[in-house]
Amino acid sequence: MKHSKLTILIFIALILGVIFGHFCPHLAVKMRTFAVIFLRMVKMIIAPLLFSTLVTGIAGHGEIKHLGKIGIKTIVYFEIVTTLALIIGLTMGNIFNPGRGFATGTVANPELLKEAGLMAVTTPHTSISEMVMSIFPTSIVQSMAEGNLLQIVVFSIFMAIAICAVGKKAQPVTDLLNSVAQIMFKFTEYVMYFAPLGIFGAIASTVGMNGLSILKNYAKIIFSLYTALAVFVILVLFIACKYARISLRNLLKAIQEPALLAFSTASSEAAFPKAITIMEKFGVPQNIVSFVMPTGYTFNLDGSTLYLAMAVIFSSQICGINLDLNQQVLMMLALMLTSKGIAGVPRVSLVVLAGTLASFNIPLIGVAILLGIDQVLDMGRTTVNLIGNCVATVVIARWENSFDYDKMKLFIKNFDSDTDMEAEPELINENVTKKIEGQ
Repeated sequence: MKHSKLTILIFIALILGVIFGHFCPHLAVKMRTFAVIFLRMVKMIIAPLLFSTLVTGIAGHGEIKHLGKIGIKTIVYFEIVTTLALIIGLTMGNIFNPGRGFATGTVANPELLKEAGLMAVTTPHTSISEMVMSIFPTSIVQSMAEGNLLQIVVFSIFMAIAICAVGKKAQPVTDLLNSVAQIMFKFTEYVMYFAPLGIFGAIASTVGMNGLSILKNYAKIIFSLYTALAVFVILVLFIACKYARISLRNLLKAIQEPALLAFSTASSEAAFPKAITIMEKFGVPQNIVSFVMPTGYTFNLDGSTLYLAMAVIFSSQICGINLDLNQQVLMMLALMLTSKGIAGVPRVSLVVLAGTLASFNIPLIGVAILLGIDQVLDMGRTTVNLIGNCVATVVIARWENSFDYDKMKLFIKNFDSDTDMEAEPELINENVTKKIEGQ
């Protein structure tokens, strides 16, 4: 209910922002202050959120060899799929060029944006060696102060490895960072409560500066992302399902309830419990579901990873920065790491996007522009995150030769018959559970 109310408020703020920007353009321009304040709040959580989640995430899997083949196979699958998501995101970004010809009246007040840290006047790195050297920090304090995401990642990786090497003596530090991570998750949730106000300010000022014609540019961004997500599902997840010898259509039918929940709330966490229950009934062993699904929400956010790749391309294009192939490859490698720190809460991708742009010396004006429609973008990428993790559980179960095809057929059969009878969802779930347990 909490996520649903916030989603409704965001859409109301989006509509009011368009109306206010159209009828009161001069006053609407001043509303950008709200957007800048919200973006400053997003920037202030980048360093502690990424540092705590990345260190605890890596340290927590430091004993991954004890997880056996399932753990190794899961991580390998996740890295392959997220890499493909990044490649598709970069490719589609270069094909659609969503930032080309974008009305840049949104930077009409550069002083205000500079105060928010959104228009730092910098130039992108020109060589691979320069970019590689820049990811190693001389001071982690300086890196956190500047919001340099890649340098924080490097420091976090080395610290996590050291914690694993020290072992039990480092447990107090691990417990402390776990507590910091939980605090930052809640902190991020509180910051996102200000999203409706920030979105109202962003869309109102954008429409006020550029008129309703700017909505055509937004439509292009939305179309580009959803097309890229569809390509990913069709090319990658469809092939993964073929390997697992299941129908992607049947899987989508089975998880339609949590998928709709993820789409409407733009939160993976909201659909997580229901998805686990359904995948167990679908034929995936409980031990695989209980490991793959939670791990997937750290290492396998396909939709968010794809979006970040496209968003970086978009942000560079609207600033007139042309990233060559070497820079895009390095960016892809960087996003393979930085995307692992994404929490399962709405709009947290803005945090990672802001840090990634700063790491590549790209002005953050793209974040301000995307803020106005981030709810619409978030709904699509969160749904793909969920579908991707559900497919992953089936693939790993198939890889382990432990997927129960008879159980899947029984679930689909009863799901179809109960749906045709228009039974209530609660009765359907209870009926399917009883028949499966009695199998």
